Amino acid sequence: MTSAISLYIHIPFCRAKCAYCDFNSYPDLDHLFEKYVRALQTEMQWVGQDQPLRVNTIYLGGGTPTVLPLALLGEILDTCRKHFTMAAGAEITVEANPGTVDSGYLAGLREKGVTRLSIGVQSFHDNELRLLGRIHTAAQAVESYRLARQAGWSNINLDLIYGLPRQTLSRWRATLRQAIHLRPDHLSLYCLSVEEDTPLGQRIARGELPVPNPDLAAEMYILAEEMLDRTGYVHYEISNWAQPGHECRHNLTYWHNLPYLGLGAGAYSFFNRQRWHNVLSPADYITRLEAGSPSAEEVEELNEALEVAETVILGLRLVREGVRFADFRERFGWDLKDVYSREIRKMEQAGLLEVDRERVRLTARGRLLGNEVFQQFLPEP
Repeated sequence: MTSAISLYIHIPFCRAKCAYCDFNSYPDLDHLFEKYVRALQTEMQWVGQDQPLRVNTIYLGGGTPTVLPLALLGEILDTCRKHFTMAAGAEITVEANPGTVDSGYLAGLREKGVTRLSIGVQSFHDNELRLLGRIHTAAQAVESYRLARQAGWSNINLDLIYGLPRQTLSRWRATLRQAIHLRPDHLSLYCLSVEEDTPLGQRIARGELPVPNPDLAAEMYILAEEMLDRTGYVHYEISNWAQPGHECRHNLTYWHNLPYLGLGAGAYSFFNRQRWHNVLSPADYITRLEAGSPSAEEVEELNEALEVAETVILGLRLVREGVRFADFRERFGWDLKDVYSREIRKMEQAGLLEVDRERVRLTARGRLLGNEVFQQFLPEP
Protein backbone atom coordinates (compact mmCIF):
# COMPACT_ATOMS: atom_id res chain seq x y z
CA MET A 1 0.00 0.00 0.00
CA THR A 2 1.36 3.42 -0.96
CA SER A 3 1.59 5.96 1.90
CA ALA A 4 0.79 9.62 1.21
CA ILE A 5 3.33 11.99 2.74
CA SER A 6 4.86 15.44 2.56
CA LEU A 7 8.62 15.89 2.17
CA TYR A 8 10.63 18.58 3.94
CA ILE A 9 14.17 19.03 2.59
CA HIS A 10 16.54 21.08 4.71
CA ILE A 11 19.23 23.19 3.07
CA PRO A 12 21.36 24.36 6.03
CA PHE A 13 23.41 26.97 4.17
CA CYS A 14 23.06 30.76 4.18
CA ARG A 15 25.04 33.84 3.17
CA ALA A 16 25.08 35.27 6.71
CA LYS A 17 23.51 34.22 10.00
CA CYS A 18 20.68 36.58 10.96
CA ALA A 19 20.87 38.18 14.41
CA TYR A 20 17.67 36.50 15.65
CA CYS A 21 18.12 33.09 14.02
CA ASP A 22 18.60 29.88 15.99
CA PHE A 23 17.71 27.59 13.07
CA ASN A 24 20.10 24.87 11.94
CA SER A 25 21.87 27.06 9.37
CA TYR A 26 25.49 27.95 8.64
CA PRO A 27 27.28 30.58 6.53
CA ASP A 28 30.60 30.03 4.70
CA LEU A 29 30.10 26.35 3.91
CA ASP A 30 29.98 26.67 0.13
CA HIS A 31 32.64 23.96 -0.15
CA LEU A 32 30.09 21.44 1.17
CA PHE A 33 27.33 22.25 -1.33
CA GLU A 34 27.95 19.41 -3.79
CA LYS A 35 28.78 16.78 -1.15
CA TYR A 36 25.66 17.73 0.77
CA VAL A 37 23.44 17.30 -2.29
CA ARG A 38 25.02 13.89 -2.95
CA ALA A 39 24.27 12.90 0.65
CA LEU A 40 20.66 14.07 0.24
CA GLN A 41 20.35 11.95 -2.88
CA THR A 42 21.61 8.92 -0.96
CA GLU A 43 19.12 9.52 1.85
CA MET A 44 16.29 9.82 -0.68
CA GLN A 45 17.30 6.53 -2.26
CA TRP A 46 17.28 4.77 1.11
CA VAL A 47 13.95 6.24 2.17
CA GLY A 48 12.34 5.62 -1.20
CA GLN A 49 13.27 1.94 -1.29
CA ASP A 50 11.85 1.21 2.18
CA GLN A 51 8.22 1.40 1.04
CA PRO A 52 6.12 2.99 -1.74
CA LEU A 53 5.52 6.67 -0.98
CA ARG A 54 3.33 9.20 -2.79
CA VAL A 55 4.51 12.75 -2.26
CA ASN A 56 1.79 15.41 -2.09
CA THR A 57 4.04 18.37 -1.23
CA ILE A 58 7.74 19.19 -1.10
CA TYR A 59 9.15 22.10 0.90
CA LEU A 60 12.79 23.16 0.57
CA GLY A 61 13.62 25.28 3.61
CA GLY A 62 16.68 26.40 5.44
CA GLY A 63 18.89 28.26 5.81
CA THR A 64 18.48 29.70 2.37
CA PRO A 65 17.95 27.05 -0.33
CA THR A 66 18.60 29.61 -3.08
CA VAL A 67 22.26 29.95 -2.12
CA LEU A 68 22.69 26.61 -3.90
CA PRO A 69 23.52 26.79 -7.60
CA LEU A 70 20.37 26.24 -9.62
CA ALA A 71 21.75 23.04 -11.14
CA LEU A 72 22.23 21.44 -7.71
CA LEU A 73 18.76 22.44 -6.57
CA GLY A 74 17.40 20.91 -9.75
CA GLU A 75 19.26 17.67 -9.02
CA ILE A 76 17.54 17.47 -5.63
CA LEU A 77 14.11 17.72 -7.25
CA ASP A 78 15.01 15.26 -10.01
CA THR A 79 16.08 12.74 -7.37
CA CYS A 80 12.77 13.19 -5.55
CA ARG A 81 10.94 12.33 -8.74
CA LYS A 82 13.19 9.30 -9.27
CA HIS A 83 12.68 7.71 -5.86
CA PHE A 84 9.13 8.80 -4.96
CA THR A 85 5.79 8.83 -6.73
CA MET A 86 4.78 12.46 -7.19
CA ALA A 87 1.07 13.21 -6.79
CA ALA A 88 -0.60 15.01 -9.67
CA GLY A 89 -0.40 18.75 -9.05
CA ALA A 90 2.06 18.36 -6.17
CA GLU A 91 2.92 21.62 -4.42
CA ILE A 92 6.67 22.31 -4.44
CA THR A 93 7.85 25.28 -2.36
CA VAL A 94 11.32 26.84 -2.22
CA GLU A 95 12.33 29.47 0.33
CA ALA A 96 14.35 32.37 -1.04
CA ASN A 97 15.89 35.51 0.40
CA PRO A 98 16.20 38.84 -1.42
CA GLY A 99 19.76 39.23 -2.56
CA THR A 100 20.16 35.54 -3.46
CA VAL A 101 17.98 35.41 -6.59
CA ASP A 102 17.93 37.18 -9.94
CA SER A 103 15.54 36.92 -12.87
CA GLY A 104 17.43 34.01 -14.41
CA TYR A 105 17.43 32.00 -11.19
CA LEU A 106 13.73 32.68 -10.62
CA ALA A 107 12.85 31.58 -14.14
CA GLY A 108 15.03 28.51 -13.66
CA LEU A 109 13.19 27.49 -10.51
CA ARG A 110 9.92 27.44 -12.42
CA GLU A 111 11.54 25.36 -15.16
CA LYS A 112 12.63 22.86 -12.48
CA GLY A 113 8.99 22.40 -11.50
CA VAL A 114 8.83 24.56 -8.37
CA THR A 115 5.26 25.83 -7.96
CA ARG A 116 5.47 28.11 -4.91
CA LEU A 117 8.01 30.71 -3.80
CA SER A 118 8.42 31.92 -0.21
CA ILE A 119 10.45 35.13 0.10
CA GLY A 120 11.96 36.07 3.47
CA VAL A 121 11.28 39.81 3.51
CA GLN A 122 10.78 40.28 7.32
CA SER A 123 10.44 44.08 7.12
CA PHE A 124 10.12 46.96 4.66
CA HIS A 125 12.25 49.28 6.85
CA ASP A 126 16.02 49.28 6.41
CA ASN A 127 16.78 50.02 10.06
CA GLU A 128 14.71 47.02 11.14
CA LEU A 129 16.44 44.84 8.56
CA ARG A 130 19.83 45.93 9.93
CA LEU A 131 18.66 45.15 13.47
CA LEU A 132 17.70 41.66 12.32
CA GLY A 133 21.00 41.16 10.52
CA ARG A 134 19.40 40.68 7.11
CA ILE A 135 21.65 40.91 4.05
CA HIS A 136 19.16 42.87 1.92
CA THR A 137 17.45 46.26 1.90
CA ALA A 138 13.74 47.00 1.68
CA ALA A 139 14.20 48.10 -1.93
CA GLN A 140 15.89 44.79 -2.77
CA ALA A 141 12.98 42.91 -1.18
CA VAL A 142 10.48 44.75 -3.39
CA GLU A 143 12.69 44.18 -6.43
CA SER A 144 12.97 40.43 -5.74
CA TYR A 145 9.20 40.20 -5.52
CA ARG A 146 8.72 42.11 -8.77
CA LEU A 147 11.33 39.97 -10.54
CA ALA A 148 9.45 36.87 -9.38
CA ARG A 149 6.18 38.20 -10.83
CA GLN A 150 7.94 39.07 -14.08
CA ALA A 151 9.32 35.51 -14.21
CA GLY A 152 5.74 34.21 -14.11
CA TRP A 153 5.31 33.21 -10.47
CA SER A 154 1.63 33.06 -9.48
CA ASN A 155 2.00 31.65 -5.95
CA ILE A 156 4.26 33.80 -3.78
CA ASN A 157 4.47 34.02 0.01
CA LEU A 158 6.12 36.85 1.92
CA ASP A 159 7.45 36.32 5.47
CA LEU A 160 7.26 39.27 7.86
CA ILE A 161 8.31 39.63 11.53
CA TYR A 162 6.71 41.90 14.14
CA GLY A 163 7.29 42.57 17.83
CA LEU A 164 10.86 43.82 17.32
CA PRO A 165 12.72 45.90 19.91
CA ARG A 166 11.78 49.59 19.39
CA GLN A 167 9.33 48.74 16.61
CA THR A 168 6.31 51.03 16.72
CA LEU A 169 2.75 50.28 15.71
CA SER A 170 2.93 52.88 12.94
CA ARG A 171 6.06 51.28 11.47
CA TRP A 172 4.37 47.88 11.49
CA ARG A 173 1.31 49.43 9.82
CA ALA A 174 3.58 50.82 7.08
CA THR A 175 5.14 47.37 6.52
CA LEU A 176 1.68 45.82 6.24
CA ARG A 177 0.58 48.52 3.81
CA GLN A 178 3.58 47.84 1.60
CA ALA A 179 2.90 44.10 1.68
CA ILE A 180 -0.77 44.60 0.83
CA HIS A 181 0.21 46.96 -2.00
CA LEU A 182 2.37 44.21 -3.53
CA ARG A 183 -0.55 41.73 -3.32
CA PRO A 184 1.32 38.51 -2.58
CA ASP A 185 -0.75 35.34 -2.71
CA HIS A 186 0.17 34.40 0.86
CA LEU A 187 1.54 36.14 3.96
CA SER A 188 3.22 34.57 7.00
CA LEU A 189 3.49 36.96 9.97
CA TYR A 190 5.63 35.81 12.88
CA CYS A 191 6.08 37.43 16.27
CA LEU A 192 9.78 37.72 17.08
CA SER A 193 10.98 34.98 19.42
CA VAL A 194 14.06 36.15 21.31
CA GLU A 195 16.50 33.26 21.73
CA GLU A 196 19.23 33.65 24.38
CA ASP A 197 22.13 32.35 22.30
CA THR A 198 21.56 34.61 19.30
CA PRO A 199 23.31 37.98 18.80
CA LEU A 200 19.97 39.78 19.16
CA GLY A 201 19.17 37.89 22.37
CA GLN A 202 22.59 38.75 23.79
CA ARG A 203 22.15 42.45 22.99
CA ILE A 204 18.83 42.45 24.82
CA ALA A 205 20.38 40.60 27.78
CA ARG A 206 23.15 43.23 27.98
CA GLY A 207 20.57 46.02 28.01
CA GLU A 208 21.62 47.45 24.63
CA LEU A 209 18.09 46.88 23.32
CA PRO A 210 14.77 46.84 25.19
CA VAL A 211 12.87 43.63 25.75
CA PRO A 212 10.04 43.48 23.19
CA ASN A 213 6.68 44.53 24.63
CA PRO A 214 4.18 41.61 24.45
CA ASP A 215 1.17 43.91 24.76
CA LEU A 216 2.38 45.97 21.80
CA ALA A 217 3.02 42.76 19.85
CA ALA A 218 -0.59 41.77 20.53
CA GLU A 219 -1.75 45.13 19.16
CA MET A 220 0.34 44.51 16.04
CA TYR A 221 -1.27 41.11 15.57
CA ILE A 222 -4.79 42.57 15.92
CA LEU A 223 -3.88 45.32 13.45
CA ALA A 224 -2.71 42.71 10.94
CA GLU A 225 -5.97 40.79 11.33
CA GLU A 226 -8.00 43.93 10.69
CA MET A 227 -5.98 45.17 7.72
CA LEU A 228 -5.70 41.83 5.96
CA ASP A 229 -9.36 40.98 6.50
CA ARG A 230 -10.35 44.26 4.84
CA THR A 231 -8.20 43.49 1.80
CA GLY A 232 -9.54 40.01 1.08
CA TYR A 233 -6.99 37.73 2.71
CA VAL A 234 -8.26 34.59 4.44
CA HIS A 235 -6.86 34.13 7.95
CA TYR A 236 -6.62 30.35 7.91
CA GLU A 237 -3.92 29.68 10.53
CA ILE A 238 -2.78 31.70 13.54
CA SER A 239 0.24 33.15 11.69
CA ASN A 240 -0.85 32.72 8.08
CA TRP A 241 -3.11 34.53 5.61
CA ALA A 242 -3.83 33.64 1.99
CA GLN A 243 -5.74 34.85 -0.96
CA PRO A 244 -8.52 32.26 -1.48
CA GLY A 245 -7.12 29.02 -2.87
CA HIS A 246 -3.49 29.82 -2.01
CA GLU A 247 -3.26 28.24 1.45
CA CYS A 248 0.05 26.43 1.93
CA ARG A 249 -0.76 22.75 1.44
CA HIS A 250 2.57 21.63 2.88
CA ASN A 251 2.09 23.42 6.18
CA LEU A 252 -1.49 22.14 6.37
CA THR A 253 0.12 18.69 6.63
CA TYR A 254 1.72 19.77 9.91
CA TRP A 255 -1.42 21.43 11.29
CA HIS A 256 -3.49 18.34 10.50
CA ASN A 257 -0.78 16.25 12.21
CA LEU A 258 -0.34 14.06 9.12
CA PRO A 259 2.82 12.10 8.19
CA TYR A 260 5.86 13.89 6.81
CA LEU A 261 9.48 12.96 6.22
CA GLY A 262 12.38 15.35 6.76
CA LEU A 263 15.53 14.93 4.70
CA GLY A 264 18.85 16.66 5.34
CA ALA A 265 20.81 17.84 8.36
CA GLY A 266 18.59 18.43 11.40
CA ALA A 267 15.33 17.72 9.55
CA TYR A 268 12.44 16.29 11.60
CA SER A 269 10.10 13.45 10.58
CA PHE A 270 6.77 12.12 11.84
CA PHE A 271 5.79 8.76 10.39
CA ASN A 272 4.18 5.54 11.70
CA ARG A 273 3.76 7.05 15.18
CA GLN A 274 7.49 7.74 15.40
CA ARG A 275 9.25 11.10 15.51
CA TRP A 276 12.95 11.63 14.90
CA HIS A 277 15.45 14.12 13.55
CA ASN A 278 18.67 13.84 11.59
CA VAL A 279 22.07 14.74 12.96
CA LEU A 280 22.43 18.54 13.05
CA SER A 281 25.89 19.16 11.60
CA PRO A 282 26.00 19.23 7.77
CA ALA A 283 29.51 17.77 7.83
CA ASP A 284 28.44 14.94 10.16
CA TYR A 285 25.36 14.33 8.02
CA ILE A 286 27.55 13.99 4.92
CA THR A 287 30.00 11.70 6.71
CA ARG A 288 27.25 9.38 7.93
CA LEU A 289 25.59 9.10 4.53
CA GLU A 290 28.92 8.50 2.79
CA ALA A 291 29.68 5.74 5.31
CA GLY A 292 26.29 4.10 4.89
CA SER A 293 25.30 4.93 8.48
CA PRO A 294 21.84 6.10 9.64
CA SER A 295 21.48 9.87 9.86
CA ALA A 296 18.56 9.76 12.32
CA GLU A 297 18.87 10.56 16.02
CA GLU A 298 16.52 10.53 19.04
CA VAL A 299 13.77 8.32 17.67
CA GLU A 300 10.65 8.82 19.82
CA GLU A 301 7.71 6.41 19.93
CA LEU A 302 4.44 8.31 20.26
CA ASN A 303 1.62 6.72 22.20
CA GLU A 304 -1.98 7.32 21.20
CA ALA A 305 -2.60 9.81 24.02
CA LEU A 306 0.20 12.05 22.77
CA GLU A 307 -0.90 11.77 19.14
CA VAL A 308 -4.45 12.70 20.16
CA ALA A 309 -3.24 15.73 22.14
CA GLU A 310 -0.95 16.95 19.38
CA THR A 311 -3.70 16.55 16.78
CA VAL A 312 -5.98 18.81 18.84
CA ILE A 313 -3.28 21.38 19.64
CA LEU A 314 -2.11 21.66 16.04
CA GLY A 315 -5.66 21.67 14.70
CA LEU A 316 -6.65 24.54 16.96
CA ARG A 317 -4.10 26.68 15.11
CA LEU A 318 -6.44 26.58 12.10
CA VAL A 319 -8.48 29.74 12.52
CA ARG A 320 -11.66 28.86 10.60
CA GLU A 321 -11.44 25.09 10.43
CA GLY A 322 -10.36 24.35 13.99
CA VAL A 323 -10.73 20.70 15.01
CA ARG A 324 -13.71 19.09 13.31
CA PHE A 325 -15.58 16.52 15.36
CA ALA A 326 -16.15 14.24 12.36
CA ASP A 327 -12.44 14.22 11.46
CA PHE A 328 -11.41 13.45 15.03
CA ARG A 329 -13.94 10.60 15.31
CA GLU A 330 -12.84 9.12 11.97
CA ARG A 331 -9.16 9.19 12.98
CA PHE A 332 -9.37 7.99 16.57
CA GLY A 333 -12.83 6.45 16.97
CA TRP A 334 -13.73 8.74 19.87
CA ASP A 335 -15.89 11.81 20.38
CA LEU A 336 -13.69 14.84 20.99
CA LYS A 337 -16.23 16.35 23.39
CA ASP A 338 -16.08 13.17 25.50
CA VAL A 339 -12.27 13.01 25.56
CA TYR A 340 -11.77 16.68 26.45
CA SER A 341 -15.12 17.73 27.93
CA ARG A 342 -13.58 19.42 30.99
CA GLU A 343 -10.85 21.24 29.04
CA ILE A 344 -13.22 22.45 26.32
CA ARG A 345 -15.79 23.69 28.82
CA LYS A 346 -13.13 25.50 30.86
CA MET A 347 -11.66 27.29 27.82
CA GLU A 348 -15.10 28.07 26.43
CA GLN A 349 -16.13 29.69 29.70
CA ALA A 350 -12.88 31.69 29.65
CA GLY A 351 -13.81 33.02 26.21
CA LEU A 352 -10.85 31.33 24.51
CA LEU A 353 -12.68 28.56 22.61
CA GLU A 354 -15.93 28.50 20.68
CA VAL A 355 -17.88 25.33 19.94
CA ASP A 356 -20.57 24.70 17.34
CA ARG A 357 -22.13 21.55 15.91
CA GLU A 358 -19.17 20.82 13.63
CA ARG A 359 -16.01 21.97 15.38
CA VAL A 360 -14.11 23.59 18.21
CA ARG A 361 -11.82 26.51 17.45
CA LEU A 362 -10.06 29.44 19.06
CA THR A 363 -11.85 32.73 19.55
CA ALA A 364 -10.15 35.98 18.54
CA ARG A 365 -8.95 36.34 22.15
CA GLY A 366 -7.92 32.69 22.15
CA ARG A 367 -5.59 33.33 19.22
CA LEU A 368 -3.74 35.87 21.36
CA LEU A 369 -3.50 33.40 24.25
CA GLY A 370 -3.03 30.24 22.23
CA ASN A 371 -0.31 28.72 24.40
CA GLU A 372 -2.56 28.97 27.45
CA VAL A 373 -5.21 26.99 25.56
CA PHE A 374 -2.82 24.41 24.14
CA GLN A 375 -1.43 23.55 27.57
CA GLN A 376 -4.88 22.38 28.64
CA PHE A 377 -4.76 19.52 26.15
CA LEU A 378 -1.32 18.13 26.97
CA PRO A 379 -1.45 14.63 28.52
CA GLU A 380 -0.42 14.20 32.13
CA PRO A 381 3.36 13.56 32.43
